[in-house]
Amino acid sequence: MSTHKNINCLIVDDEAIAREVISSHVSKIDNIKIVASCSHAMEAFNIIRSHDIDLVFLDINMPDISGISFAKSINSNIKIIFTTAYRDYAVEGFELQAVDYLLKPISFERLLKAVNTYFEVYKNTPQESLKPQETNEFMFVRSDRRMIKIDFNAIIYIESYSDYIKIHLPKETIVTRETITAIEAKLPTTDFLRIHRSFIVSIAHIASFTNEHVVVGNQALTISRSYKKDVLKILEQY
Repeated sequence: MSTHKNINCLIVDDEAIAREVISSHVSKIDNIKIVASCSHAMEAFNIIRSHDIDLVFLDINMPDISGISFAKSINSNIKIIFTTAYRDYAVEGFELQAVDYLLKPISFERLLKAVNTYFEVYKNTPQESLKPQETNEFMFVRSDRRMIKIDFNAIIYIESYSDYIKIHLPKETIVTRETITAIEAKLPTTDFLRIHRSFIVSIAHIASFTNEHVVVGNQALTISRSYKKDVLKILEQY
């Protein structure tokens, strides 16, 4: 484990799920401490005034004060990693000398790359010192008033129904009141693939695929248009 000083970071995003995903990713990385997670810029200003913040994960499209305006108004010694669903702001983001510009949905690997860039450029820390902590091979989900342990390698696919999901296992299906985006943040991204706003599949359980569908178990699941390019690029590497 690295002995380098912890970096204090702040997460600013008006969407609770986005904050949860980033927090989950950051918690897997050594040397970074999440000081606070804020839903709007004014709350973030108060944190910066009262804490020593080194790095901000900052959404751009927020009400009242945009991420761009917020970045322009804080001390330039505080570095920014922009997080947004929109490509349109990339040029303006980099003009503010942002460390990186991450497009949602943000994978753990992509966020780790941005953090490594920060350490290399601003903290002179070798990249090899920044590695993800050992992650679990399982997760717990609440179902029928119990916390149930689910091994990642047993998951065939995950299906979303509004505010709850079905986790399909070889011999049973677990139903839990959770969003698919929140559950996606808990999964090892090298083993699972989001193919649709309603489906995450285990890559190991894929029997076949076309440009339109992925077959897992006995189910042919649709690849949505918005995910198709990335899904096919990943699957064609195998």
